[in-house]
Amino acid sequence: MASSAQSGGSSGGPAVPTVQRGIVKMVLSGCAIIVRGQPRGGPPPERQINLSNIRAGNLARRAAATQPDAKDTPDEPWAFPAREFLRKKLIGKEVCFTIENKTPQGREYGMIYLGKDTTGENIAESLVAEGLATRREGMRANNPEQSRLSECEEQAKAAKKGMWSEGNGSHTIRDLKYTIENPRHFVDSHHQKPVNAIIEHVRDGSVVRALLLPDYYLVTVMLSGIKCPTFRREADGSETPEPFAAEAKFFTESRLLQRDVQIILESCHNQNVLGTILHPNGNITELLLKEGFARCVDWSIAVYTRGAEKLRAAERFAKERRLRIWRDYVAPTANLDQKDKQFVAKVMQVLNADAIVVKLNSGDYKTIHLSSIRPPRLEGENTQDKNKKLRPLYDIPYMFEAREFLRKKLIGKKVNVTVDYIRPASPATETIPAFSERTCATVTIGGIAIKNGKGLHSKKEVPIHRVADISGDTQKAKQFLPFLQRAGRSEAVVEYVFSGSRLKLYLPKETCLITFLLAGIECPRGARNLPGLVQEGEPFSEEATLFTKELVLQREVEVEVESMDKAGNFIGWLHMDGANLSVLLVEHALSKVHFTAERSAYYKSLLSAEEAAKQKKEKVWAHYEEQPVEEVMPVLEEKERSASYKPVFVTEITDDLHFYVQDVETGTQLEKLMENMRNDISSHPPVEGSYAPRRGEFCIAKFVDGEWYRARVEKVESPAKVHVFYIDYGNREILPSTRLGTLPPAFSTRVLPAQATEYAFAFIQVPQDEDARTDAVDSVVRDIQNTQCLLNVEHLSAGCPHVTLQFADSKGDVGLGLVKEGLVMVEVRKEKQFQKVITEYLNAQESAKSARLNLWRYGDFRADDADEFGYSR
Repeated sequence: MASSAQSGGSSGGPAVPTVQRGIVKMVLSGCAIIVRGQPRGGPPPERQINLSNIRAGNLARRAAATQPDAKDTPDEPWAFPAREFLRKKLIGKEVCFTIENKTPQGREYGMIYLGKDTTGENIAESLVAEGLATRREGMRANNPEQSRLSECEEQAKAAKKGMWSEGNGSHTIRDLKYTIENPRHFVDSHHQKPVNAIIEHVRDGSVVRALLLPDYYLVTVMLSGIKCPTFRREADGSETPEPFAAEAKFFTESRLLQRDVQIILESCHNQNVLGTILHPNGNITELLLKEGFARCVDWSIAVYTRGAEKLRAAERFAKERRLRIWRDYVAPTANLDQKDKQFVAKVMQVLNADAIVVKLNSGDYKTIHLSSIRPPRLEGENTQDKNKKLRPLYDIPYMFEAREFLRKKLIGKKVNVTVDYIRPASPATETIPAFSERTCATVTIGGIAIKNGKGLHSKKEVPIHRVADISGDTQKAKQFLPFLQRAGRSEAVVEYVFSGSRLKLYLPKETCLITFLLAGIECPRGARNLPGLVQEGEPFSEEATLFTKELVLQREVEVEVESMDKAGNFIGWLHMDGANLSVLLVEHALSKVHFTAERSAYYKSLLSAEEAAKQKKEKVWAHYEEQPVEEVMPVLEEKERSASYKPVFVTEITDDLHFYVQDVETGTQLEKLMENMRNDISSHPPVEGSYAPRRGEFCIAKFVDGEWYRARVEKVESPAKVHVFYIDYGNREILPSTRLGTLPPAFSTRVLPAQATEYAFAFIQVPQDEDARTDAVDSVVRDIQNTQCLLNVEHLSAGCPHVTLQFADSKGDVGLGLVKEGLVMVEVRKEKQFQKVITEYLNAQESAKSARLNLWRYGDFRADDADEFGYSR
């Protein structure tokens, strides 16, 4: 690695150690450094050298994240001053060294001299002379080098230097801070003024670990506005560098590692700080771009305080010369077909003042950015309260006017699109999400280009939009509800579509935003992100969302508000061009009528639309089979509780205490169907791999017992991971597509409907705490799974019917038993017909509380901690 010179001696004399040279890359501590050679076609080799015969204090170490019981280790006294002494003296300098000893583990010990030969300053002697290191215990001064170290130590003691000074050296121990409590406040408190720092580690060309002075914060700093090639971590823990990742890292490392720098803190991303690092020799951000080691990234370029145009210009410089990461760079539109360069499309959404979503003739959606213009931006620091959430559409001057200009002119219209250029995508890293490619184009309608922004440049006073966001604010919604109810039909603009029946509306006259739920219907529930998991959407939820988006997104509509829910969302009817959106969703088989529609003026229209959709047997009614009509609705109006228990067989219990049952009366039909189906499959087995599963389809699936069962496909992650639901038993499984096959028509749900029906326990609340819920589920599984019980439907719910369940032999109430054991809480209902049973449940709950059973082991937790623990009365 480093050059070496063999010193000659007299024939037969002792061997003289080889003198080797290198450049100091890093000082690990007061007695260890890393040296590197000269780069030749890539990053140079490195080598750790430990100083012989001396010992300096150990620096602080952070506890390993993989060891929960480990603790942070602080600096030893005088360890940091020793490191700093060497860092300031050696970093980036040429040194020579001789290796005197090498351990079996490969650690090398030797003497280090500043300069090209051994006449230079002896680093070990300098450390000992300053009182920053001591001779190793047991070392005898029996050679000249050790004698000099002994003299240096005696002189330091006499002069009371360093560790020989009075006191215990506690003032030299740093109070290191590895995390920042409030990163946003921390960044703002520095007001973008340069902070002194030492770069302690370079992770890749654009991400470093810095020690901020004088308060000793250790923070990860990501360079604002750029991204270098990075190192991809593989499953086995190894790292694979992207092209030029090692070279970019060395470029930054050789200039900044352990150098004194200044950092402008510009923003934050989780615990990482976005900033610009300034060194007396230049700005590393712009240097990396100019040398082709980095690319600009839109998501953080806006916070770069020295002007984004400088970064764009530096990137262009590297692109034009095809330097490093741009070596294969080709102008983005060079390979586009003429049909992709110019096309006609329908405008579906205006994203902001310079971007729209269009629908192509193929049915695909594409985001188009208007080229050569810049949307309105928030200028200056005082225009936005730091503690207030920024709402760009209303808070950035002229953004609302620009959006409205485009919305009124373009929504639902056909436009001509001419692609001018494509801004390439930036890939994701461990800390930064991927950003997709941007198509920048000129958009014309009726021969006029959509690039009008004169309002931004007018001399008039800047318009201010004081828009109240009532979404989810229950108190404000309660105050606002009577006003909206009295108003009858109110004008609104649909700002966002969350799902087929849930929208965000802007009411221009009232200048407020509300969340609006369509009344009278039950739309398929979409996918939801819950703590620790992603809940899959119901079949046709995406289709319903798309239908509503295409029909009303950013359109002017009329709404009738009838009521509101507990979360402050308004419920009512939405009309566009005279059509009722609830009726349209039911008509297109994307929703079902909810019993709450019965009292509305639109009930007949909804029922008529639903009946027509049922007959077509499409979408949500694809597997509909007419059942004998059960008089369910009148039960809700009864003053007496109806108790008509039927025998069922419990087949599955879910983690949220719902359960699936089979009707005992139809059990023989299922057994006969299963027997015939398996005989048919054994005679004509499915060809392995021939079935391509699709979400929502019925199929046959081979369970772990080797038998085939009827199932429905719920999700297709990959051919190796297909999520299925066994429709006759209620359990779920993830299988490869090779264990699936087409369901023979003779055994379809038209021949025998799905036999597993989902229910929930009436009159109880399931604990949200995971451990408590598991206790309740375990108890139910032990008592009722795979047993015959008696079931009575108590009331209906949006999810599934709520029932009471009795043991077949003792007629004991299963839910009441859970309350008695203190495993669940009582859900208090106010209907008259339930008061007798609710009283019985509440008495059982009081007994469980008195006995301190399970949930109540620490008393009544609900009084003070209900919100904390996720419980509510």
